[in-house]
Amino acid sequence: QVQLVESGGGLVQPGGSLTLSCVTSGTAYGGYSIDWYRQAPGNERERVAVVTDGGETNYADSVKGRFTISRDNAKTTVYLRMNSLKPEDTAVYYCHAYRGTIDIQIGADYWGQGTQVTVSS
Repeated sequence: QVQLVESGGGLVQPGGSLTLSCVTSGTAYGGYSIDWYRQAPGNERERVAVVTDGGETNYADSVKGRFTISRDNAKTTVYLRMNSLKPEDTAVYYCHAYRGTIDIQIGADYWGQGTQVTVSS
């Protein structure tokens, strides 16, 4: 059974910071790339950041320079550090694990249940 469990969402003021965590269980860590998506009401799901099994990272232009993705292999956990948050960052954030490179997914993938991030004064 593969599980991805996100946490760390919440309400934060503009300019503030949050760190999201994605704890993986089962086999969806070693050999997997893990990325974060977000979806705001009425919008399509948007890929925010990705980290490959080898540590290569990539970011959406909208978050580049503000968000940092990292992985802790000992804890089989991926983090998304979000700084200088803006109201437009408000969304449900999802963790996603897949085999493949930054741009290519191969085979089965797995999703977490999502965690809400709200940026508002």
